[in-house]
Amino acid sequence: MRHDERTLSTSRTLPFTPQAIYGAFAAPELLARWWGPAGFTNTFETFEFRPGGRWTFVMHGPDGTDYANSNRFESLEPDRRVVVRHDGQPFFTLTISLTPVGGGTLLEWDQTFDDAQTADAVRHRVDPANEQNLDRLTRVLNDTITTHPPPEATP
Repeated sequence: MRHDERTLSTSRTLPFTPQAIYGAFAAPELLARWWGPAGFTNTFETFEFRPGGRWTFVMHGPDGTDYANSNRFESLEPDRRVVVRHDGQPFFTLTISLTPVGGGTLLEWDQTFDDAQTADAVRHRVDPANEQNLDRLTRVLNDTITTHPPPEATP
């Protein structure tokens, strides 16, 4: 759903709890494994997962191109919302909302650019890249939960 001409959005129901998904943002070793489009890897330089905290990293493209990223965590609501401000071209604010639903969590991903022209210019790259991001998140959580299942409740 597009809120306005500056916002690119996607949503998906994932078969994980809001806690597991939020944890995949909060844990830099997990986030580095799934952040970005297919084929990209990340080197985190600064990761201060707190409101106002910095997040700087380099995304390494599959063609060998490096993309420096400078971000700030604007707002963090455990198991509910992550808001990240991207402080470089193209400038945008990413809001990820987590809502429990039957069988999992509805993840809503709203990327609001500073102007409509930029949103329109990058849409052809951003829309598929955001879907690939969610694909990668799903794989990492599947691997993590399979490798480290939650402890079973004792009677």
